[in-house]
Amino acid sequence: MFKPLPLLAGLMLVACEAPAHVETAQRAEPVPVLAHQILLASSSPSSPQQDPRPTADATPSAEAAEPARVMAGPSPALRIPNPPFARTEVARFDEPWAMTFLPDGRLLVSEKRGKLQLLNIANGQKGEITGVPAVAYGGQGGFGDVVLHPQYASNGWVYLSYAEAGSGSTRGAAVARAKIAFSGNGGRLTDLQVIWRQTPKVTGEGHYGHRIAFGDGKLWITSSDRQKLDPAQDMQSALGKLIRLNDDGSVPGDNPFAAQGGVAAQFWTLGHRNLLGIAFDPQGKLWTHEMGPAGGDEFNLIERGTNYGWPLVSEGRHYDGTAIPGHATRPQFNAPEAFWNPVISPAGLVIYSGQMFPYFQGNAFIGGLSSQALIRVEIAGNTAREAARYPMGRRIREVEQGPDGALWLLEDGSDARLWKLTPNQG
Repeated sequence: MFKPLPLLAGLMLVACEAPAHVETAQRAEPVPVLAHQILLASSSPSSPQQDPRPTADATPSAEAAEPARVMAGPSPALRIPNPPFARTEVARFDEPWAMTFLPDGRLLVSEKRGKLQLLNIANGQKGEITGVPAVAYGGQGGFGDVVLHPQYASNGWVYLSYAEAGSGSTRGAAVARAKIAFSGNGGRLTDLQVIWRQTPKVTGEGHYGHRIAFGDGKLWITSSDRQKLDPAQDMQSALGKLIRLNDDGSVPGDNPFAAQGGVAAQFWTLGHRNLLGIAFDPQGKLWTHEMGPAGGDEFNLIERGTNYGWPLVSEGRHYDGTAIPGHATRPQFNAPEAFWNPVISPAGLVIYSGQMFPYFQGNAFIGGLSSQALIRVEIAGNTAREAARYPMGRRIREVEQGPDGALWLLEDGSDARLWKLTPNQG
């Protein structure tokens, strides 16, 4: 289903400076919010606000209030604290990229240089899981995602993505699965199988994508355009595509381009730039975000077999200032549900389903790199809008929901902090 182009989603709110001090694990600090207190009914899904958005030249202050809203419904209204979060530093990592919780509550964290760290949340002990495949570290490349199989408790499979070196200075993303033999505070990978490789391998160190998700019984992999642009429209290249596979890496027979055979049989959608977030909502709909060029970061509802238009259309411009036609000029391409000008540089995505923040159920949370923020997006059916932006003071690489419903954030870069966000009781 194609839809009219949305209004700019990210112009209402701007990130602000965080305090210069470093918070410690012994003290939870409130996280500021760039919108005033909102009222929501717990039994009623949120809907996009119909008030006019500011134009591209508008720069509202952080104090600009969003009108209080009460959604109709039989349950008592839930008040969102302002600010909504208290944050506690839990640990630090070197260039972390992704994280996932084990059933026992411990946390796996990937680091770009090729280490898989195991953190015991309860006592702070950290150890390494050895046996990670060699990674092509450099630029945006290195160790990427880490995700558990939905039946991990019975089959033990852990899925890893990484940049892999090829011949003649080429590189490409790869996905492997393995099991972990735990030992004390660490362990090692066993039974490792590479189940997917991004083809073709090309030169350069950017736009791998390689985010992983499970949904509808299938394995989903984001395969970005490797900064080569045109291959996103080439059905003989996996670049710029969303990949759908069985959990062993084989190709499902019901994929939309299965009849074409070859690499095209893997594709679910095409015309993507740099996909760095992927998640299913409670209704089973799949959402992704991707970085635009100079402007035009996107939040997309994924629809089977459709073309999202890159590099033929975009809501941004090329870095040299060259204009790119907008989605409205080519309605055959699937337009984003929300987009940002200026950019937020999205990284990491979770659609919240926990009980700790009942007023955020069904909302998407996106890490912001250049925006140095946590961005909350309200989803209502097939529509989406930015609802609030919470400044974090550093680039946010990853967002995850913990077993108890807390939100967890990883900063980007060296000496990056792992934050636990809980409700602000102040």
